[in-house]
Amino acid sequence: MPVSRRAFLKGICLVLAGAAVGFAAGNLFSVPAVGCRESELTPLPDTGFLSPDSVSPSEDSPVSSTPVETPSAPPEKWVCLTFDDGPSKTTPAVLEALNSAGVHATFFVVATDYNEKYLPLLSEAAAAGHQIAFHSASHEYSDIYRSSEAYWKDIALLRQRISPYISVETIRYLRFPGGSTNTVSRRYGGKNLMKQLKREVESRGLMWVDWNVCAEDAVGGKPSAETIYRNVTRETGSQTQCIVLMHDSSTTRTTAEALPDIIRWYQDQGFVFCTVEQVVPLNPIS
Repeated sequence: MPVSRRAFLKGICLVLAGAAVGFAAGNLFSVPAVGCRESELTPLPDTGFLSPDSVSPSEDSPVSSTPVETPSAPPEKWVCLTFDDGPSKTTPAVLEALNSAGVHATFFVVATDYNEKYLPLLSEAAAAGHQIAFHSASHEYSDIYRSSEAYWKDIALLRQRISPYISVETIRYLRFPGGSTNTVSRRYGGKNLMKQLKREVESRGLMWVDWNVCAEDAVGGKPSAETIYRNVTRETGSQTQCIVLMHDSSTTRTTAEALPDIIRWYQDQGFVFCTVEQVVPLNPIS
């Protein structure tokens, strides 16, 4: 039975309640395995996987790198496939799997000295209907988390480096390296830095995004495609609104190999594939 927009947004708010209170008969988020709970990285969002001010509906909300229409009756079951740390030599295979299945995803991108030659892939991804979002220019915790100023300097450098390939002015979503509740930042910028950064992100009309399903594909030992597939399906469990963390870095080739089976599994479970900006529109910039 189709749900109203009001009911859907209420459901989003329940999702955003986060791991602290759980949901229904148990915790809302399953505890990620080692790949997503390294000692100083975000194991689970503290208040949810999205910025709290992002749930108010607006028909005139700005969009990110790709213009999209928000469904008038949002699906009861949706999944956002998200990829961090690209583009890289793995990205073409990821795009091929997505495009072959007719599925759109969200890419939280970096722009380091090591992936410069792959940045033109951002244009290809956006042209195919995928969402481009910010991650980091360097992904070096010791640099970006020294202070608020250092973090925004990193984002400014990322914007500069990807601007020849994508319209950065329309990008309004980002993911913090290590997640929004990482503790590695405390070593460099103090225990209150992440709270400050989240407030600043929201005050700038942006939205930070975590995850509630982790593929654990960036762990040591290079997990097989079968292992990545099992991780995603296990952590999805009974959840009906999922943001899946995967990677399209140079070392995660098996993620691309697992992707067709992951997509097929979500299709079989009745999920609708969405980009992040499709399921939670932004508020207008004041």
